[in-house]
Amino acid sequence: MLSIRAMNVWAQVLLLIAFALPLYSAHAADAVPPASPVTSDGTSDVLSAFNKDQDKPSAIVAIPDKKKRLVMFFMGVPLLVFILLTAALGIAMGMYGKPVYVPHMVCAGLSVTLAIAHAVVGIVWFYPF
Repeated sequence: MLSIRAMNVWAQVLLLIAFALPLYSAHAADAVPPASPVTSDGTSDVLSAFNKDQDKPSAIVAIPDKKKRLVMFFMGVPLLVFILLTAALGIAMGMYGKPVYVPHMVCAGLSVTLAIAHAVVGIVWFYPF
């Protein structure tokens, strides 16, 4: 059983929560954030900083198409080699019982990593065609 003193402390805590919390939340809700200065075209200074260089393409997209295709080719060749190695090691392990599990998994990991990188670069560079 709780003593009278402990019940008194809990009653004080509950009264404090019951009366102080609504006063605090009402006071916090009345706070108005400061207005940002608006420029002549209707946007704020913060937004105008982001919109300033919108017409210029980024350095990632400004690479010539020939160089983009060359990079994709140099990523695609090792990807194809790792996929073929993974398949060959998997066949050697599954059909012939060779102990090549670790090289198979290393090639599979490198294949997946290169495939993800190849897909990301392809989407970033060639998505809008």
